Amino acid sequence: MKFNRRDTIILAAAASAASLAGISASRAAEGDVVDQAALMAPAGGLTDKVEGSSDAPVTVIEYASPTCPHCASFHNTVYEPFKEQYIDTGKVKFIVRPFARNALDAAIFLLAEAAGEENYHNVIATYFRTQNEWGMSDKPRDAIYTVAQQLGFTEESFSAALTNQEVFAGIEAQREQALDEFGLTGTPTFYVNGKTLSGGKTLEQLAAEIDPLVPADFVAPAAAEQPAADAMAPASDAMAPAADAMAPAN
Repeated sequence: MKFNRRDTIILAAAASAASLAGISASRAAEGDVVDQAALMAPAGGLTDKVEGSSDAPVTVIEYASPTCPHCASFHNTVYEPFKEQYIDTGKVKFIVRPFARNALDAAIFLLAEAAGEENYHNVIATYFRTQNEWGMSDKPRDAIYTVAQQLGFTEESFSAALTNQEVFAGIEAQREQALDEFGLTGTPTFYVNGKTLSGGKTLEQLAAEIDPLVPADFVAPAAAEQPAADAMAPASDAMAPAADAMAPAN
């Protein structure tokens, strides 16, 4: 599809902002602890899309980029067993936050926000599963639109999502906060009750951090009803980078 001038302006702005984003002078190293209250007050006015029980003893926040292959590897291979073991059992409250490193990241998070809270995670998961299709396309914007159509977007709603200046400003604000306040240096970055875990993690690595934080007498609450899984088939050529790899923030 062809983008109109407004589409081009916002995507160009996203690319420019991401390319100019500097790394905070105060970088958070692996294992550093960030104030949990600050982490739970995201900038930009965007509402966190929380998975799991609000009473969970452990909060895991992931800053992710849709174009990051290490993020895709986590979501395509680790997320489902992680969800089954920790989110669905009430042990973990899980939050995925946007970190737009480039224009394509910004576009996908704009689409996810436009899809609404119930469909937010499905949009993100679908783009991670199809990362090889749109991320390696010589016409990535057209490829992103093709996936968006499968998610129910029309050309009109697609264009409206990409030109939502309020949401775009919120995405930018969250990126700047992660860099300046939390010392984020790349994606994915996880914060487990405030403890920084940089780079892709295996289920075992996450378990080693989470299990000691779950009280010995913890009793799982009644399982919350989960939305139906998306029926879309995963991309046939899934990426599988090293688990400890990390995409730079800038």
